[in-house]
Amino acid sequence: MAAHGPALCLFDVDGTLTAPRQKITKDMDCFLQKLRQKIKVGVVGGSDFEKVQEQLGNDESIRQKFVEDLRREFAGKGLTFSIGGQISFDVFPDGWDKRYCLGHVEKDGYETIYFFGDKTMPGGNDHEIFTDPRTVGYTVTAPEDTRRICEELFC
Repeated sequence: MAAHGPALCLFDVDGTLTAPRQKITKDMDCFLQKLRQKIKVGVVGGSDFEKVQEQLGNDESIRQKFVEDLRREFAGKGLTFSIGGQISFDVFPDGWDKRYCLGHVEKDGYETIYFFGDKTMPGGNDHEIFTDPRTVGYTVTAPEDTRRICEELFC
């Protein structure tokens, strides 16, 4: 079924339009090590960031627990935490989740705003925009899913 009227497509790029990132950078590993010194987290030991990537990428419950710990530790500080990407978590000021962009485009006359994301479950960094009444959300697991759905909608 093809879409009618002006539409806007918003994509969560990593894992949705492109292949997911392959490694945690040394800079990110350094940041995580500093964060672990301030917050009690029993997630991973050692500094082998390839093992960290493998563990975080394969066990979603570890990242979910980490995000919950961060929410408790920083409650009332004006920060939002969510699971992001394939191996990451997101931190941003309250109200600056992915819906933030909708305030900039909702008055531009789009009949439909489509959103494609992979972390659309509660706690995922795509959830809020995916469930927002201003968007039509699609959960995708690979670039091929996105392409297939776009072809169904727009071709």
